[in-house]
Amino acid sequence: MELKITDISKSFTSTTGERIEALRHISFTASEGRFICIIGPSGCGKTTLLRIISGLEPSGENGIMLGERELNSPTNEIGYIFQEPTLFPWRTLLKNVGFGLEIAGVEKHLRRQRAMAALELVELQDFGDFYPKEISGGMKQRVALAMALVVEPKVLLMDEPFASLDCQTRNHMQAALLRIWEKTGKTVIFVTHNVEEAAFLGDEIICLTSRPAQIKKVVKVPLSRPRDRTSPELNTIRKEILTFLEEERKAGRLSVGASD
Repeated sequence: MELKITDISKSFTSTTGERIEALRHISFTASEGRFICIIGPSGCGKTTLLRIISGLEPSGENGIMLGERELNSPTNEIGYIFQEPTLFPWRTLLKNVGFGLEIAGVEKHLRRQRAMAALELVELQDFGDFYPKEISGGMKQRVALAMALVVEPKVLLMDEPFASLDCQTRNHMQAALLRIWEKTGKTVIFVTHNVEEAAFLGDEIICLTSRPAQIKKVVKVPLSRPRDRTSPELNTIRKEILTFLEEERKAGRLSVGASD
């Protein structure tokens, strides 16, 4: 199902009363089944954008369309995976995954069946009786992914979910995510600071400017999968994004200097 973002802007008022403009006229369309990465300078408003799409932040006058329906509040049709997995330490992995279904009133036997299927999808079917403290960071993120998938969303929002993982685990999780994405056909919007990650994962990469964030360019990645991380073609994509980020860094530094 197509997700359409139309002319989203967002401002905040600081504790000192200063108006801070975070997002300015953001518009893009995520076609069904596409893997969209969003990258930009630190603090430019990427997480704020995801929170608006998810319904956790009000979208203002313009909005979010999922198919033919306008979204203005949280919905199970959009799953959200945070930077750090939010698991209940007193619940087993199986019961963590089934929590959303429990809240929705799904019967116990169906809840268990669907939670087990979600754990199998993330290759943790043998760990259902484990507790969060007994598994690794990468496994916790897979549980978080299962928690999002079990309610069968149309779109997955992912806010730097692998940022805290070591390089080897991160690469493994990227490959695992792509397998799940290809199997489920979900639309994914993935925020990252990692240029290699964006180039490796994305069908297209939305490049945001420094705050207030605007879409400056969209980099298409016309490469087949599986992708070779070291290929000249992928390095060309990486170089294009790195050049953009360096230009934004310089622009941000110059604008600060000009205002002093």
